[in-house]
Amino acid sequence: MNAARRPVWVDATILLLAGVMFVSMIALGNWQMRRLAWKLDLIESVQTRAFGDPVPAPQDAAPEYLRVFATGTFAHDQSLRIKAVTEIGPGYWIMTPLVTDGMILWINRGFVPNTLEQGAWERPQGQQRVTGLVRLDQPGGTLLERNQPDTGRWVSADLSEMSRAAGLRQAQTAYFIDSEATGADWPRGGLTRLTFRNTHLVYALTWYAMAALFFVAMGYVIRGRLTGSH
Repeated sequence: MNAARRPVWVDATILLLAGVMFVSMIALGNWQMRRLAWKLDLIESVQTRAFGDPVPAPQDAAPEYLRVFATGTFAHDQSLRIKAVTEIGPGYWIMTPLVTDGMILWINRGFVPNTLEQGAWERPQGQQRVTGLVRLDQPGGTLLERNQPDTGRWVSADLSEMSRAAGLRQAQTAYFIDSEATGADWPRGGLTRLTFRNTHLVYALTWYAMAALFFVAMGYVIRGRLTGSH
């Protein structure tokens, strides 16, 4: 006695679901390729801004990693320290207001290790030209820790709170400048690292490979089903 055949609608449903899965894998691969094109454009745009000739620091907002310059006098007495960990080790970023003609800019002069005594770093006097990269405001703190303005404990460059704590009313709060290396031992500038995680091509190839394997596997299943029906 022959075994009962599976209803046609069951096979049709399985084929429909298999088709949806195959198309979804291809679509996800295509989406990752679009993300790859976007990421490559972003990298090119940032590198163009970061490694081009410096432009005057704008009065208003500026795109992040734009290379700019500003001339003014450092207000060292109003400097703040921001907790940091770099390739050198744990320590602080030294944030100092630069008083320019028309506005006050926060400058990240660079890193000092936490083993260095308070204030034991260079304090250039008079007119100074600072060249560096625009970095955007970092309000609040980090995921693990919040800024504590009342106790002077900073973990991010919250420019509005920093300006309030330092008593600065005309400070630029949209961005600050990460200073390039100046040759000073401390603070040590030029530690900004432009790195971009770009795994979109790997993900795209993975989805395409999965789609190809799924297509081959379904081919074997369909072939076996058709052969077994005779």
